[in-house]
Amino acid sequence: MNRTGLILLLCTAFAGHLRAQQPNNKLKLWYNEPASEWSQALPLGNGRLGAMVFGGTSEELIQLNEATLWSGGPVNNNINPGAAAYLPAVRDALFKEKYHEADSLLRKMQGAYSQSFLPLGDVRIHQLLKDTATKQYYRDLDIANAKATTRFTSGGVTYTREMFISAPDQVIVIRLKADKKGQLNFTAATSSQLRYQNITIGKKEIAMKGKAPSQVDPNYVNYNKEPIKYEAPGSCNGMRYELRMRAVSPDGIITTDTSGITVKNATEVTLLLTAATSFNGYDKCPDSEGLNETALVNGYLKKAAVFSYDNLLKRHQQDYRSFFNRVSFRLDGDDQSALPTDERLRRYTAGGKDATLESLYFQFGRYLLISSSRTLSAPANLQGIWNKELRAPWSSNYTININTEMNYWPAEVCNLMEMQRPLYQLLKELSVTGQHTARKFYNTRGWVAHHNTDIWAISNPVGDNGKGDPQWANWMMGGNWLCQFLWQHYRYTGDEKFLRDTAYPIMRSAALFSLDFLVKDPASGYLVTAPATSPENMFQLENGTREAVAIASTMDMTVIRELFGNVIKAGEVLKVDKTLCDSLQVAADRLYPFKIGKDGSLQEWYKDWPSAEVEHRHISHLYGLFPGDQISPSATPELAKAAKRTLEIRGDGGTGWSKAWKINTWARLEDGNHAYKLLRELLTLTGKGSIDMHDAGGTYANLFCAHPPFQIDGNFGGTSGIAQMLLNGQSNMVHLLPAIPDSWAGGEVKGLLAYGGNTIDMSWKDGKITKVTVRATKAGTCYLLAKHRLKATGNAQLAPMKPKDPSAGYPYALKTNAGGVYTLQGAE
Repeated sequence: MNRTGLILLLCTAFAGHLRAQQPNNKLKLWYNEPASEWSQALPLGNGRLGAMVFGGTSEELIQLNEATLWSGGPVNNNINPGAAAYLPAVRDALFKEKYHEADSLLRKMQGAYSQSFLPLGDVRIHQLLKDTATKQYYRDLDIANAKATTRFTSGGVTYTREMFISAPDQVIVIRLKADKKGQLNFTAATSSQLRYQNITIGKKEIAMKGKAPSQVDPNYVNYNKEPIKYEAPGSCNGMRYELRMRAVSPDGIITTDTSGITVKNATEVTLLLTAATSFNGYDKCPDSEGLNETALVNGYLKKAAVFSYDNLLKRHQQDYRSFFNRVSFRLDGDDQSALPTDERLRRYTAGGKDATLESLYFQFGRYLLISSSRTLSAPANLQGIWNKELRAPWSSNYTININTEMNYWPAEVCNLMEMQRPLYQLLKELSVTGQHTARKFYNTRGWVAHHNTDIWAISNPVGDNGKGDPQWANWMMGGNWLCQFLWQHYRYTGDEKFLRDTAYPIMRSAALFSLDFLVKDPASGYLVTAPATSPENMFQLENGTREAVAIASTMDMTVIRELFGNVIKAGEVLKVDKTLCDSLQVAADRLYPFKIGKDGSLQEWYKDWPSAEVEHRHISHLYGLFPGDQISPSATPELAKAAKRTLEIRGDGGTGWSKAWKINTWARLEDGNHAYKLLRELLTLTGKGSIDMHDAGGTYANLFCAHPPFQIDGNFGGTSGIAQMLLNGQSNMVHLLPAIPDSWAGGEVKGLLAYGGNTIDMSWKDGKITKVTVRATKAGTCYLLAKHRLKATGNAQLAPMKPKDPSAGYPYALKTNAGGVYTLQGAE
């Protein structure tokens, strides 16, 4: 055989192997070797329990988390009683342009650092194999069914492990099988980085009990000799936790001791695991006032044990699919799903085409949100629900100057609004602790939250009473920004009960803080925030000095303008608070306006100062473009042009989540090709196991987004960016396919949610819409905007409208009734 023939034969054989191994659908991440590091392991979760599955053969590692397992306890609402006394001096220094002096004084207005999200522990399965060599290895994560599988052959026996985490039954389920009778022999053991004790509960069940630290310093704080502290049992801080594991087998011999569960001569074994903590709410001591975690795990296991594996799987899948199956997304083009996912990423990074990888990435973000955000008292944090570090990067907390918000950008548009409920609960709690912070730090009404919070709803400026840098510690718009989600939920649903009982009281109180905090700028006469920062960035003065604290940052002004406007609109809907709303309108009209700098970009600060770091990862001053709606190409073309110039100057570099943010902004500018360029860069394969806080990110082999290190907001931001390319709801118009790149010439998406309670299905070819289906939940008018003409079919009453900007496309008004389904077609 000649060389060419040999190569063809080998390629054919390899392709055949891939076909044998490839998943049976396009919604799987799959690999032909075990994970060698955490960023290659596969995530499972039910919104409370999380697991990272490594897929080892003789040694399997499953790293576990529980959403409420944090260090610490209730916040000290009197952490810095003298803070407010410094505010007049800070303002005096600012108005005299003594920015460095203001920075020094502002450090006196700081409180405690947030607490840390903690790892629960590890389950290690040591499996006895007759032959250490394995063949036909395969592992996957099926995101259509939220189930992981590991399969390999050793010594002529094929072993399979299937694993899922059930939300209905609150258990982790692992089924181990051998295709030959009696060939399963293993020990499953538990351990933790926290203080713990293993005990036997019975012949088939063990427990791991322990206590969390009362204090964990952030990973960037290195001046304390004891960064991790524990309190004695029965004290306030430091919650208790318990993990249970039970084995069930129709034929194996099961024994237990403190070293684990041992199974011999089995053909099939099911392991049931569950966990709980004593967390009893943000304002309760988790130890002395905590829940009974033992009773909780007993209850979970007792209820789950009555079901067979097949029934547990069925109940799990019915629940999970009820959310995941709401949205489907298909792109015409190359499909490389026959390749392992890491190899697909490698080829994609090298410039290869893989439309199915892009749609998989979109759905993976939705999978992660369902899996990490279903515990009312614990929204998805910086790492969702998956963390292996005792001192996690940035405490794996809620960073509310972009990251927590980005986590929830895809929730409503991607038809997962239920996953946003934990965020509303956090907002309720922040509005309570934040009242103490508003009063004691600023002498104002209402409530305020800064750039960090945690499960205890800490709201003070962090910094350990003066050790934090004001460029990040003292930004005070975190609560105001989060209020955006409350008004948006009303816009999506029209739910007046939610608006009246949940959203409005929180929004109103946040507006009161801002109304009281604003001060007249002596130079311009406008109302401004003083002090003000632009999150984590600095400006450069004429003399070359770099500073962070000034007045009237564009971010501050934009967020307050939006909040006041939303409270006014909510007051009109509810017919309440006319006097207050009138006051808010007067103040809104006096807010320091947007400014365009001499380089054509949108100013980030009060003056036209250059950024100290030209390509800074944050683009906070573009809040009005996205996620806000104060800037758009059609309504404010000059500001949109300035926003575009800002993005050009900032560049396309940055961390993983920064790139994701920029995808959304370029989509809002209706530049689909640029948004797509950034999406491709976001999907750059990375991962060497190091923790580097500031270099450009990418995507790990398991599709987790790299800051680096892993931060889940980049995944959610990427999914949101794709949704924004497909659907844009600015200016009360549902803009169809506003930013489709050339590479997405054809495709189909079903189930995206638009304002007004309308669900949108679309298909397109050659960049033009072929079919649109609108499913209405209430009577009214759905306003649509398309780049090409549409026509009605069937019962659809579609009326063309006069365009405000003819270059923007063709606007239409579609009459809807509750429950109505309306189909439109492309007319060109």
